[in-house]
Amino acid sequence: MLWIVSFVAALLCIFGFRFAYFYLCVRGKSERVSRKDLPLRLMVILGSGGHTTEALSLLSQMSASKYYPVTFVLADTDSTSAMRAAVLQRLDAETKEEAKFVKIPRSREVRQAWLSSAWSTLYATMYALPIVITERPDVILCNGPGTCVPICLVAWIFNIVGLRRSIITFVESICRVKSLSLSGKILYYVADVFFVQYQYLKERYPRAVFLGRLV
Repeated sequence: MLWIVSFVAALLCIFGFRFAYFYLCVRGKSERVSRKDLPLRLMVILGSGGHTTEALSLLSQMSASKYYPVTFVLADTDSTSAMRAAVLQRLDAETKEEAKFVKIPRSREVRQAWLSSAWSTLYATMYALPIVITERPDVILCNGPGTCVPICLVAWIFNIVGLRRSIITFVESICRVKSLSLSGKILYYVADVFFVQYQYLKERYPRAVFLGRLV
């Protein structure tokens, strides 16, 4: 039964990407304006606990006048991240733009089996597809929560086929000292910029960028 559901989900993803292709091609023809001097649409992926704390710390160091509007993406079972993000009043104060919050199914629960994780990630990817199409982020900022994987995979595919260019920026969590998180291992070859916060990780993963502690 599981393989039937997975097959149907895969077909829906294929048709979804085909729709996205034609939609963005048509929309792209009407958006020939250069965004070089315009603010960049920012998408921030929130997780629970420490991931959200670090993500908001990174966001507070970014210029609100250069990165807006901001869309926060979080798991549908996350009941605290949206409230913590809303405390950042900087968007209303500096840009008059109100932050947007969207939710997708959690791609992987703690200690979830690998087989079911593959299915839940595919399921979450179907939800991520219309979000990336609608929000059209110029920059995606994430730091390790599993929710970032579906969003980044969709954006990466759009980048490859030339539908939409989103700069995927991954900042590995400060708690990852000797090894990457599971999300980091998946997105190491996907992210445009991949930051680590310890020299040891830089030595193990040469593609990463080490600038010291960022949060």
